[in-house]
Amino acid sequence: MEAAASLPPSHCAIAGHDDHDDPFQWDTREGCEVRQILDRIADKWSLLVIALLENRRLRFTELRREIDGVSQRMLTVTLRQLERDGLVRRTVHPVVPPRVEYELTPLGGTLHATIRSLVSWTEEHQQEIAAARAAYDARAAAAVDA
Repeated sequence: MEAAASLPPSHCAIAGHDDHDDPFQWDTREGCEVRQILDRIADKWSLLVIALLENRRLRFTELRREIDGVSQRMLTVTLRQLERDGLVRRTVHPVVPPRVEYELTPLGGTLHATIRSLVSWTEEHQQEIAAARAAYDARAAAAVDA
């Protein structure tokens, strides 16, 4: 039996790779916690929710209004997952009708800083990416015509 096969499902290292800087420190197995977290925070709805909650609290309806294209169900699921992961705090105010607000936790705030860096990188390199896409598309079109 392989050494990696005897590890618990939450252990994601690949056999023979012990370096924490190794890109193979996590893999695509369902039980990999790192992979699950990356899947969650890289989801487009999660990114938008985290970005919108920077330094403010918003009600569900405000979030839904701000996020173009998200369904009520998808926003509910996203908020529950972010709350479960400790990134978003849900506060229910005891009024009639109940008022529910969402805000980033301190942990969620640290993730927002990382997201902001990713957005900055994208803005800085968007022209290069657009040029690469256009070149690729031109090569692909030429290959089809050939």
